[in-house]
Amino acid sequence: MSIPVVDFGAYSLSEEDVTDEQMRHLSQELKAAFTEVGFVFLKNTGITREEVDRVMDASKKFFLQPDELKQPFSRKSFANNANHGWVSLEAERLNPRRPGDLKEAFNNASLHSDIKWPSGALADFEEIQKSFFLRCKELSLRVIRVIAHSLGLDPEVLLSAHRLMGTDKNGTTLRSLYYPPVNSDKAKEGQLRCGEHSDYGTITLLFQNSEGLQVRSRSGEFICAPSIPEAVLINIADLLQRWTSDQFISVVHRVLLPPAGDSRTRQSVAFFVQPDDEALITCCDGSNKYPPVTAGDYLIERFSETYGRT
Repeated sequence: MSIPVVDFGAYSLSEEDVTDEQMRHLSQELKAAFTEVGFVFLKNTGITREEVDRVMDASKKFFLQPDELKQPFSRKSFANNANHGWVSLEAERLNPRRPGDLKEAFNNASLHSDIKWPSGALADFEEIQKSFFLRCKELSLRVIRVIAHSLGLDPEVLLSAHRLMGTDKNGTTLRSLYYPPVNSDKAKEGQLRCGEHSDYGTITLLFQNSEGLQVRSRSGEFICAPSIPEAVLINIADLLQRWTSDQFISVVHRVLLPPAGDSRTRQSVAFFVQPDDEALITCCDGSNKYPPVTAGDYLIERFSETYGRT
């Protein structure tokens, strides 16, 4: 199994619209990728390598600070959005059966003007994070439109459930991830950089600067996902699997420890697209394969597994 690469140039962010023929072609390609693999690389999306590097550079400056300077920006310390902020090393267990993940993260989960952001040497961190969030939002809505077309749905069936992205009534999150150097000999038994998991929402956009991600194939084996410069890796998440009654599958993935002697860091930026909190997710084909659930309730349940129930 290999992850398909699709040219998204016809519906790039630099294009105002797409022709019916171009939409039909993109729909066929994405449907094949999401039905057979669950992941796809999109190239020529309009988001440039320079934009991604800018986010990663600013994020790395934040992560390389002492923990006491990051602590004031910790996740769950913001009243209007509990998911916004810094997540420390080993605080998450994306596979609850493993030790804590060997990564740090910064969740940009709110564009609210009252949110406190780092200042001083990191004065541009807020602007870089917010502007990239909006770029990813625009691209993700275009991808969702193509997905709806591929399923024979009126695009509004899906788009109307994503009206509030960027507000505190929608869980969509731009997540900067930093994997520090690892001494494999000192890691706990079974510990990974990121444990096996599926994503929670609609789709995820992933930008990465190196390899390390592994994706589980339909046969159950994990394959290495390459790192393709200028391409965005997109995968189906849990709620879209429910929406499509398993026509599209939310695929399990992970990040292993680096090989012994490899002391390199790893960075990635993920844009986790969530439906609005109050959106009721029901099977689009009218079946009852999955019971109805609101996107907000499903997200809270998954967070409780990742961080422990409180």
